[in-house]
Amino acid sequence: MARPFEGLPNETDWVAMREIVPAATATVRFAAGKAPEGAPDEVTIATVLPLAWPGLHREGGEVVVGIQSGTGSGDTSRDIAQAIALAAVAEAGSPVATLPVSMADTPRLQDILDTDAPFEMQLHEGFDFWVADADLDADGKESLERANESAIPTVKLDAAPSAFWCRIGERTYVRWVLPFAEDDATNALARLHAAGDSHLGENGRLLGCFRSSGLLIPVWEVDPASAAADFEDAVATMKTKIDAAAASTEPLTAAERGARAGLTNRQVTLR
Repeated sequence: MARPFEGLPNETDWVAMREIVPAATATVRFAAGKAPEGAPDEVTIATVLPLAWPGLHREGGEVVVGIQSGTGSGDTSRDIAQAIALAAVAEAGSPVATLPVSMADTPRLQDILDTDAPFEMQLHEGFDFWVADADLDADGKESLERANESAIPTVKLDAAPSAFWCRIGERTYVRWVLPFAEDDATNALARLHAAGDSHLGENGRLLGCFRSSGLLIPVWEVDPASAAADFEDAVATMKTKIDAAAASTEPLTAAERGARAGLTNRQVTLR
């Protein structure tokens, strides 16, 4: 499916958790009559679980599903729905280690979840949510410490949905999942780039874009000496520009077509 999370609340946050956010959780709720017998009404969606497990049924009954695990059917929504179903009926304390290949007639997230319930992402500094209140042995503690050390520092910005500041090594970036179809988002950025208006703030340089789940994720490199909060105003201003450019129905000019070609050449497809 071109946009596997389309129709779910906060589609862009689903994509962010799938692709660019290292450690985060959110809660979803089964639609009426869709929860497997004996399953809890709610499921925790996580970016990733230990050993890239697709799912986990905790000893206490909580069902957790990791959405950065592999996909088998070509439809991410169907694969995650299958992970939810398997984890919900797994024995308490057991992981779902692998997923069978999903069939075309298996349900998708849109079929089993309450799409009126909010999807509110909570970012974490590390992966301590893996263990909840469980006691770890020495090997488990070492594994968790290694995972926490590898987590990219990431901050969700308030000025626009699904915009994130992150630090990778000595460099810092703003990565932003745009809510428009890929072509519309690419055209909007092309219009701004051709007009010399694609910088984020004074010096934030548009490097290119990721493509994932039918949406575009532009990436700006920003001043590494600045904190995440320093970019709220710049992101708010850029949101106004992108929204206006995406709403334009005017054909692209020659300069804008050239800018679009350059942006397309710098797009990287994620899964």
